[in-house]
Parts: sequence; C-alpha cells; structure tokens
Amino acid sequence: MAVVSIPDPRWVDALSDVPGVELVEWDMKSPPPRSDIEVVVPPYMSSPKRLEHLAALPDLEAVQLVTAGYDHALPYLPDGVRLANGAGIHDTSTAELALALVLAAQRGIPDFARAQERGEWLRAAGRPSLADRRVLVVGYGSVGRAIVRRLQAFETDVTVVASRAREGDDLVERVHGIDELRALAPQAEILVLIVPLTDDTRGLVDAELLALLPEQALVVNVARGPVVDTDALVEACQAGRVRAALDVTDPEPLPEDHPLWSAPGVLISPHVGGASTAFEPRALDFLREQLGAHARGEGLTHVVHPR
Repeated sequence: MAVVSIPDPRWVDALSDVPGVELVEWDMKSPPPRSDIEVVVPPYMSSPKRLEHLAALPDLEAVQLVTAGYDHALPYLPDGVRLANGAGIHDTSTAELALALVLAAQRGIPDFARAQERGEWLRAAGRPSLADRRVLVVGYGSVGRAIVRRLQAFETDVTVVASRAREGDDLVERVHGIDELRALAPQAEILVLIVPLTDDTRGLVDAELLALLPEQALVVNVARGPVVDTDALVEACQAGRVRAALDVTDPEPLPEDHPLWSAPGVLISPHVGGASTAFEPRALDFLREQLGAHARGEGLTHVVHPR
C-alpha cells in the first residue's frame, strides 16, 4: 500500500477510491504526521517554505505538484526524490486568462472600465482587433497548445516557438526553435509567453528583444515574471514602444509603488492564470491517474527532475 499525503480533506475524500493507495491528510504547515509517506502532494498556491518538511521523510520517493511550474520546489527537493509537475491541469484556466488579457488589451477594456466609473462615454472606435493579428507564442507545451487552439478560433496568424525546432502537428505546420526567436520577433504584433522558468528562459525577453518587436506590439506573460526583464519592459512601455498584459511579474507580488502599475498600456492581473473553478476537477482527475499509476508500480508521468 503506497502512503500518499494530500493537502486538503475534501481531496482525501474525493481520491479515497484510488486502489493501492493510503491517503494521509497533510497541509505541510507542520512536520509530517508520519514518517512512511512515499509521495507528497503539496498544497496549491502555498508558500514554498512548507517544502522544507520534505527533508523529514526518509521513505519519500516523489513529490507530485498540482502546478505546471516547478522551479519553486527544486531548492527543497531531497537528493534522489523525483519531482513531477501538474502538466495539463491548468491548460484550460491559463489559456482562458491569456485570451482574456489579449482581448482586454486589444479592445481597450481597462479604459472602458475606468470611464464607466467616471460615467464617461468614450469615443474609442478603431481599437486593434485580435482578428488578423500575427501572434507569436513562445512555449509549446500543453498550455501553449491550449492557447494556440483558442487563438486560431479568433482568426489570427499564429507562429509557435519551443526549446527546439520540430515538425508541426494538427495545429501548426512547424514548431520553431528558440534560436529563431529574434528573427521572428519583428513580425510579432502579439507576443505570448508560456515557458517554464529555467536558466535559459530567465530574462529571455530583454531590451534587445523588445526593440525588435513592432511598434505597439503587445507582450503577454502568463509564464513566470523573471522570463521578462522588468526594467526593460517598464522603459519600453513608458516610451510607448510596446504594451503589456501580465499575469505574472518580477518582483511578485508587485509593490504598490512599482512603476509597472502606472506604465501606459500595461494591464496586470495578480497571478491567477490557473486559479479558476476549472482547477479542482482537473487536478483531482490528474491525481487519480498519477497516484493509481504509482500504486501499480508504473511510476509517475511528467517527471521534471531528475530528467
């Protein structure tokens, strides 16, 4: 019987039918309730500091996240312990927010909301549509594919970039390599970022790349804040060169006096890409599959460390 810790009592009840698994409730706010836990599912959207308790588990084999991002867990992972991310759980929510940010920025929804508070009828014809725009999506994992699928429904011209070039699929004719990014940037009226934060992607969107984008291009970050050089983005937005729609920032949370808040053409949401009602049912379905596979000796899928 595989002993697995689950952070939420409701989730313990929902997953109680998984054969071969003994579930232990643990929110990781305190030391583990028992030492024989093999797999830990950390709580969603909690402080990474809670992961310090992993060191107290001598039988720990794996940590199963319910987030796509995993960089926050790596510093706390004991030697020899596998780390699997929640690939696919957030596809729907994050893709929805990415499209919402794009549409809101393109059609001027923030301006309309502010005008409504003033009781002002804005004359705002001619805002840029999403239709007919050239969109460059950087990151073509499961969330990237979900975003592309939705973008195509809006009659856009979509190009995708991943860590390496490869043949296309049912959505795109070709997947470009990251080494082609700067060559593709001058055509990107909308740049969508959905890459994991790694040494290679940290600061990927810097002053040089921003300068290559067309005038008034929209930078949409639903990845991680440090993927974008914040100082360079602030400067480009203040100069009116580009616009931005950001669900993630660097630093985060963004301090109340940070210049991003007031930079022209910037729309900010507080890192809520995956946090909708679509999260929980997809997380439970995902965990049911993962924990069942572990109990059967098949191992977890989506292992991101060690590779």
